[in-house]
Amino acid sequence: MRRRTGAVPVGELRLSLRAAEAPQHQRCSVVVEEIEGLLRVYKDGHVERFPVVPEVPCTWLPELEVISGDVVIDPSTRVWARLYAPIAPPRGKLPALVYFHGGGFCVGSAAWRCYHEFLAKVASRAGCLIMSVNYRLSPENPLPAAFDDGIAAVKWIRQQAIHGQERIRWWWSRCDFARVFLGGDSAGATITHNVSLQIGSRLRGVVLIQPFFGGEARTSSESMAVPPGSALNLAASDAYWRLSLPPGESREHPWCNPLAGGAAARLARLMLPPYLVCIAETDILRDRDMDFCRAMKRAGNTVEAVMHAGVGHAFQVLNSSRVSQSRAQEMISQLRSFLRR
Repeated sequence: MRRRTGAVPVGELRLSLRAAEAPQHQRCSVVVEEIEGLLRVYKDGHVERFPVVPEVPCTWLPELEVISGDVVIDPSTRVWARLYAPIAPPRGKLPALVYFHGGGFCVGSAAWRCYHEFLAKVASRAGCLIMSVNYRLSPENPLPAAFDDGIAAVKWIRQQAIHGQERIRWWWSRCDFARVFLGGDSAGATITHNVSLQIGSRLRGVVLIQPFFGGEARTSSESMAVPPGSALNLAASDAYWRLSLPPGESREHPWCNPLAGGAAARLARLMLPPYLVCIAETDILRDRDMDFCRAMKRAGNTVEAVMHAGVGHAFQVLNSSRVSQSRAQEMISQLRSFLRR
């Protein structure tokens, strides 16, 4: 049976999800899953992704005070990362932020222009090094593949502390390897949290921006109408989880719902680093993200929750309105303060 999910109303977003056309798959005409304007999955396993966001090379830099370069993390999986560093000479070593992009685990790239622009700004204005990971996507690589890529990224950065690659000396030679942070937005934030559950004690801190959590029971914010400027609706959220979770798993899997079953109790048994959780007021994920913060605090973890008023999901990368840009600047300032701990 074909599942078709409507495109999200984009309002003032920088892109139109209906603007791009994916090439028609010729081998099999049976579509089993579709998120309109984003991707189409065929019965034979072929996946078409619509080019809704332009990709840019690392040499394209909107921030003149930043240098960027691409590097392969794991040749066996072809996972790579885009590195960013401020050009200005630092006062000592800089913290490093290992970052994972959003896209419901199914779309997105470290080369997407919106992420390239945003992370270049973060590197410049927050004064940090960034490693933006281009992890493997679902459904071709269902979870936990993206989590495994997150672990590989942290291992890679640790290897640079011992024997850095000469061609990226400009990056690792300025890194304070005692201050490595993990961060991401949407599905990237979910990757971040699950990696933190495994190696949290080795991290200085964790940044979750509108983390993409789910569950079978609906929350109040999931039931509300999606406002213009928010890049996620409930139907798309459900579709992403269907495509990303292993076969037969429900949205009560701990990878999806971090508070399901005994997962919440586990938070109290782990040595997790401090968390900064950024929540968007008109995001359908708002209630889940707030519940997560409350559960983390009850478990004795250090959590700083920040609510960004009047904006929706992924506003910092996909919305160019004046309000969104103002909130994005607030977010970068909050990141700067958190990364200085």
